[in-house]
Amino acid sequence: MTETSMDDKCLYKLIQERDMIQMMVESFTQSVTEGNNLFEVPTKAFVEHHNELIRRYISGEPFISSYFCCAPEIYTAMDLPWSTFLTPAFTGMLNPDYQDEVDASGQLFATDLCTIIRQAAYYVVADMVPPPTAIIAMMHPCDGINVVHQVMANDKKWKDVPVFGADPPYWADERSLDYYTDQLYEMVAFLEEHTGLKLTEDKLRETCEESNRAYAIWDEYSQTRRAVPCPHGGGMGLQVFGTLSTNLCGKPEGTDWVKDVLEDAEALIKQGKGAVPEEKIRLLWFDVLSLGTTTDLFPWLEEEWGAVIVMDMFGYAPYSQLDTTNMDTMMKSLAARALNDVPMIRQARGLADLFLVDITNIVKEYKIDAVIYPGYMGHKDGTANIGMMREKCRELGVPFTTIGMDFYDDRYTSPDEVKDKLSKWFESMGHTPKSG
Repeated sequence: MTETSMDDKCLYKLIQERDMIQMMVESFTQSVTEGNNLFEVPTKAFVEHHNELIRRYISGEPFISSYFCCAPEIYTAMDLPWSTFLTPAFTGMLNPDYQDEVDASGQLFATDLCTIIRQAAYYVVADMVPPPTAIIAMMHPCDGINVVHQVMANDKKWKDVPVFGADPPYWADERSLDYYTDQLYEMVAFLEEHTGLKLTEDKLRETCEESNRAYAIWDEYSQTRRAVPCPHGGGMGLQVFGTLSTNLCGKPEGTDWVKDVLEDAEALIKQGKGAVPEEKIRLLWFDVLSLGTTTDLFPWLEEEWGAVIVMDMFGYAPYSQLDTTNMDTMMKSLAARALNDVPMIRQARGLADLFLVDITNIVKEYKIDAVIYPGYMGHKDGTANIGMMREKCRELGVPFTTIGMDFYDDRYTSPDEVKDKLSKWFESMGHTPKSG
C-alpha cells in the first residue's frame, strides 16, 4: 500500500474546507436571541468529521464517498464516515481560489452543466480529494451526476475503487419500494465486503430511532416558521437539513442541537420577535441554496424589503418516520425516505406533480405571499416545469418569479442583477423598499 501523509495533495480540499468551516459559524443567518449561538455544535461536527476522514485516509481505515440521499443512517450504524466533495460548492465563497476552480472545471465539460457536478469531477481529476475505500454512487435525481462517476472510473487513482449504485425507480408504488429496498440490501452487502465492517439490526434500530427523534423535532421547528413574524431568517432551514442529514445523522448530538433550535424559535415567538423588526413579505424560495444566498441575498431581502424566506426546498421537512420493528421494515422505510422525502431528490426524481404539490402545501401552510423559483442553471429538470409552477401560483393567488442564476458562480448573473430583478418584482406588487 502506498504510504500516505498530511502532505498528500489529495487532502487539499478536506484540509482547506475544514479550516474554512470554522468561519461558517458567523456566516449563516443567526438567531436574534441575544447571546445564543446555535451554530457551535454543527460547526464543531463538520470539523471533527473532516479530521476523521483525514485520519482514516492516512491510517488506511475505511471511509466512503456517498451522498445525503443514499440512506446515511446506514453509514452511521456501521460507524463508517463518508465524504461528499459536493460540499465545497456550497461553501465556495469562503475559498479565494474558487472562481479559478470553476473556470478550470469548464475545461472538462461544457459550462452549461451543473457547476457542482463540474466541480466534483474537477476535484477528482486535479487530485484534490482522497480516493475512498468504496463509493456509493448518487444515481438520482438527475442524469448529470453520472458524469462524476464516469470521471472516477477513468481516473488513474480512482479507477480501481469499488463502486455501487442503488438503482432508483421512477415510481413510488409498493413494487418500486420493494425493488429499492432490495437495492439497499445489496448496498449493505457491498459495504460489508469492501470495508470489513458489519451492519447489525440493533445498531441500525438505535440509529433509526435517533433519526426519528431528530426529524420529529425538525418537523416541530418547521411548524414554528408558520408564525408571523417568522422567528428565524432564511439560512436556518439549510443548516438544519445539512446537520441532520450528514455529520450528525442518527446521532444524539444532532437531536439535542435541533431541540435547541426549536426552543430558540419558540422563545422568539413568545416575545413576538422575528427575523426582521417589521416583516412585510413572506417568501418561498423553491430551489437549492448556497452560502452566498444565505449570507448576502437573504439578509439584503430582509433589510431592504422586510422580505423573509419563510420556507425553502431544503428547509421543508415532509419526512416520514422510520418503522423500526425489524430489519426489513427499517430498510423499506429508509428506501421510502431516500426516494420520496429528501429535498431536491423528491421533487426532481419522478413526476413534475411533486413540484406543484410542495408549492401548494407550503403556500397554504406558511402564509406565503410570493414564490421565487431562482432557476439554478444546473436544474434543467425544474426549469422545464416553470410554466406549470407559474400556473399553479396563479391558481393559489400568489405572485411567482424566476431569475436564472448560478448559486455557485455569481458571474453567471451578478448579485446586483439579481437584486435589481427582485426589486422591480416587489415594486410591481406595490411594495416600497425601506430605503425609500
